[in-house]
Amino acid sequence: MAIALESRLISFALKGTDEKVHGPELYTGAKVLGVIFSCNHCPYAQAWEGRLIEIQRDYAGRSVQFLLINSNDPAKYPDDSFPKMQRRAQEKGYPFPYLFDETQEVARQYGATRTPEIFLFDERRVLRYHGAPDDNYENPGAVRQPYLRSAIEALLGGKTPPTAETKPVGCTIKWK
Repeated sequence: MAIALESRLISFALKGTDEKVHGPELYTGAKVLGVIFSCNHCPYAQAWEGRLIEIQRDYAGRSVQFLLINSNDPAKYPDDSFPKMQRRAQEKGYPFPYLFDETQEVARQYGATRTPEIFLFDERRVLRYHGAPDDNYENPGAVRQPYLRSAIEALLGGKTPPTAETKPVGCTIKWK
């Protein structure tokens, strides 16, 4: 079960595709911090990938930072191996760190079960939104509920997100 709304951020330190260790403490200046569980192979993660990149770029100048985490077992899904993560981050020009949760401990602590699955924290690092990026993974033009963007806008304005929780939609995390 995922951590509850209003929970405090759970710290972690994970190796990124840039070969550096990243954790939330490196981004203390961010007014909004998104911890997003994702991966390479999942069609849902792939469908939302471009939108997550766009959102990060749109809000980077407004103190919003995403940390993308892959917790899948690469023995079962070789496309989610660290070298392939590095290749994907480079090919797609990820504007956020892409981190490997090799032990799957971070996913377990957060109670993450899907890719993608978003945990969005406010400036005090309190969980204010959990769920899917929006209401239509298949067609960006048909999105009616941009959950993530709406939550970011609300938090930047010092308000409560209009929708605080949605059901994460995507592939299951591939456990060891």
